[in-house]
Parts: sequence; structure tokens; C-alpha cells
Amino acid sequence: MKNRLKSDIEEEVKLKEQVIETPEPETESEPIAKGSNKVGRAVSSVVSGRFLISDQTLKHMPFFFFLAFMGLLYIANGYFAQSKDRELDTLTTQIKDLNTQFQIAKAKLMYLSKESEVARSSANMGLKESVIPPDKIVIDTKLAKK
Repeated sequence: MKNRLKSDIEEEVKLKEQVIETPEPETESEPIAKGSNKVGRAVSSVVSGRFLISDQTLKHMPFFFFLAFMGLLYIANGYFAQSKDRELDTLTTQIKDLNTQFQIAKAKLMYLSKESEVARSSANMGLKESVIPPDKIVIDTKLAKK
């Protein structure tokens, strides 16, 4: 009983030796390899447009259209995402600018609302700061009811 793998290998070696010993004469009119003939026919069919009328192609045509439509959607989605990204960058820059303006206005308001600044700006109108503290007005509720 021989090992199958060993016998298969021996047969392949014998076949290769036979092929090497008896080379086939090549003719110029014959194609170089049989596999390239299929490829040549396929390329020729695509270039000439004959593949469009075959039954196989017509059967799969809706799927090809679906793939083309999905490709267009994919490209459109990329452009849409890029435009939204640019818009987001623009809005972010605007927010930063507006926030800076807000901080500047807030600081200016805080400075102008200080007591010394209010007194200085009201002095131009002839108003002076009172040196007498304000009096507290007390209303007696018992007297107010009568």
C-alpha cells in the first residue's frame, strides 16, 4: 500500500518531465496561451460594445444602474459633508469674533460703571457727588393706618 500523496507527487513529476521532453512547436498564427484568448475576446467585446447586448449583461443591468446611483450618492455626500465642514469653520470663527467683542464690551461697561468714572462723567453736566449720606425714611405703620 503506497502513500497517496507520494504517488500523486510522483505522477506530477513524470508528467512535467514528459512536457519538458516534448516541446510543442509554436506557430505565429496561433495565440501564445489559451487563457489569453479568453481575455482578448473579453477586451474586444468591451471595446466594441458587444457585451452590452449579451443576455448576461442585460440581466444584470438594473444592478449596474443601482451601483452607479449609489456611487453618485456617495460622491454627492462627500461634497455635502465638505460644504458643511467649511460652513462650520466659518461659524466657529464668527462665534470667536463675537465672543471677543462681548468680552471687550463687558470690560468697558465695568470700567465705565465704576463710581469714580460715573462721578467724573457727571461733573461735566454740573452734577457733584453728595457728601451728606442719605437719610433713611421710616414710616410708622400705626400712624399710617389712622
